[in-house]
This record gives sequence, structure tokens and C-alpha cells, in this order.
Amino acid sequence: MNLRRAKITAVSHYLPERRITNKDLENIVDTSDEWIFERTGIRERRVVEKGQATSDIGAAAAKRLCEQRGLDPAELDLIIVATVTPDMFFPSSACLVQTKLGAKKAWGFDLSGACSGFVYALATAAQFVSTGTYRKVLVIGADVMTSIIDFSDRSTCVLFGDGAGAVLVEPGEDGECGIIDFILRSDGHGGQFLYMPAGGSLHPASAETVEKKMHYVHQDGKNVFKYAVRGMAEVSHEILSKHGLAASDLKLYIPHQANLRIIQAAVDRMGLAPAQVAVNY
Repeated sequence: MNLRRAKITAVSHYLPERRITNKDLENIVDTSDEWIFERTGIRERRVVEKGQATSDIGAAAAKRLCEQRGLDPAELDLIIVATVTPDMFFPSSACLVQTKLGAKKAWGFDLSGACSGFVYALATAAQFVSTGTYRKVLVIGADVMTSIIDFSDRSTCVLFGDGAGAVLVEPGEDGECGIIDFILRSDGHGGQFLYMPAGGSLHPASAETVEKKMHYVHQDGKNVFKYAVRGMAEVSHEILSKHGLAASDLKLYIPHQANLRIIQAAVDRMGLAPAQVAVNY
């Protein structure tokens, strides 16, 4: 089989207009702008309007991408939506995006990987393209996290917001770098530190699960911090070493943007300079 490297040919995003600032949160929970920013690096987070769902913001990012690329959605072969907040269990948010885009030829599915979801989805798309199975794969990372956040829980409500990003993955030309490699990991032992207890087959929705706030994100921040820092640094070192590279060879390192302290701790382990690191303030 002749493999051709997949490459990202277009990028777009969508952010809701509504903002919740740290000052706003001061009126909701026992916190302050200074406390939040010192521990997270976050000043504000975006929030969807009532009735706006994951497929809506995902489709908005996808429509912008198609316009920028000059692409007719009918040319798309596959749509992958990475999300933990689908509109509903089924149909998939990918199918809802397909309809809203008018991508009549594409099939699609949702991929649930939480913080790692977009990376998993991008790697999946690259396989479909590099093997020649498809030529145009749309990857969307979208979440309405405020739909599963308890705004009386200071440990989570200061962190999460809503938004969507999208990339188009297509075959590269001969000699182009494209997506060179990836290393994917998961560790189920850490599930006890970041999870949503109810809503699935183990604890179906009931008056009791709602009363106990089991449909919200539950997080052990200290353990999540340790997992994230160690995991990001280790896998980054591993893939660089695999290709004979050092951290100093990087022009730009784009980490997951959940928390500034996590980013700083991970890049310190890697020995990166601030100018090499992308941070979304």
C-alpha cells in the first residue's frame, strides 16, 4: 500500500458571544479574579446562548472553514466530532453537523476523549486519509461544557467554557511533511479523578441522580494536575526522541489549554522557553 501523509489544509473556530468573567464568578461562588487568574491563567470563558448546542457551534466552525477554504460541504467524505457534550446520545452530533452543513456525501461519528478527544480524532482522520480511503475529512472539537458544570463548585466552574474548532485533513503532495507521527495514550486508573457519575448505563438519569448533582463534572484537581503535567511532558519527550529531535529544535509547542499552571509545569519539565509555547490568554 502506498501511503501519503495527511495534512491540515484549513483551520477555523467558533466562540459564542456571551462571556463569563472572573468578576462575574465572584458574585456566584467564593472566589476572586486574582485567585482564579493566579491558579489558572483564565480571565473569562465563553458561554452559549440558551438552546445553542454542540452541533450548532461545531457547524458554525465548520461553515467558516468551508468558506475560507472555498469548499463545498458536499465534497466532504467524513465528519468526526470530538466531544463529551453531544446534543444527545443519538443521533451523533456529527450527523447533526452533517445536516446543518449540507454535507450530503459524508458519513460521521462522535469520538469521546475529553481533553484528548481532538488529538484522537485528528489521528483517526489522518489514517483514513493516508491510506487513501478518503480525501477530505473534517475534524471538529466542540463542547458545551457549561451544560455539565455546577456553578456552585469553585473547583470546576472557574475552568470550563464553550467553543468549537475545526480542521480539514486532506492528502499532502509528494514530499510534503504533513502529519508526521503521533503517540496516543490513555490511563483508565485516572478516571476516578475526573468524571461525570450519572447519565450513562451505570446511573441512568433519575430524581436521585439530579438531586445528588451527579450530572456534573466531578474533579480531583490535585491529581488531575499531576496526571496532566507528567503525561504531557513524557509523551512530548517520547515523540521528539523517536524522531531524533530535542525540545530546543521546536519552533512552536501547542499544549492543551486547560490551565496555565499545567502548561507552565509541563514545559518546564521539557526545558522549553516561553517564546516556544502557544498560550491562549
